[in-house]
Amino acid sequence: MKLIIALIISSIVLVSCGENTKQSATKPDIVTKKEVALKNMEVDIEGMTCEIGCARLIQSKLSKIEGITYTKVSFEQGKGQITYDANRISSDYVIASIEKIAGGDLYSVSDSKEISEITLTSETTPSSEETKN
Repeated sequence: MKLIIALIISSIVLVSCGENTKQSATKPDIVTKKEVALKNMEVDIEGMTCEIGCARLIQSKLSKIEGITYTKVSFEQGKGQITYDANRISSDYVIASIEKIAGGDLYSVSDSKEISEITLTSETTPSSEETKN
């Protein structure tokens, strides 16, 4: 009786293992690549009244957005420079995000342009994605 039960269990294990190897052999491995298209932009921000309360707040909020890899906001110059992944978000989304900070009543972007490199020279803060890596 024990021999019959052992044979049945063995045959079930062998048959089920054989089916798994057939399935895995026929399934192609799917590899997805995330392409990154980093762009730099500079925005003129109106409505900032101080370095810590305004410029740092904008910089902090932008750095938490998925797709933004770098932010620097200068109160003295009234500008912000942002590096973002154009495959994930658009420049219009970045602008709208700035204008929504603090309820949408304080800050506005008066001008924006694509730039070739980041040039603001005061202290820089890496975004959340840079600190995750």
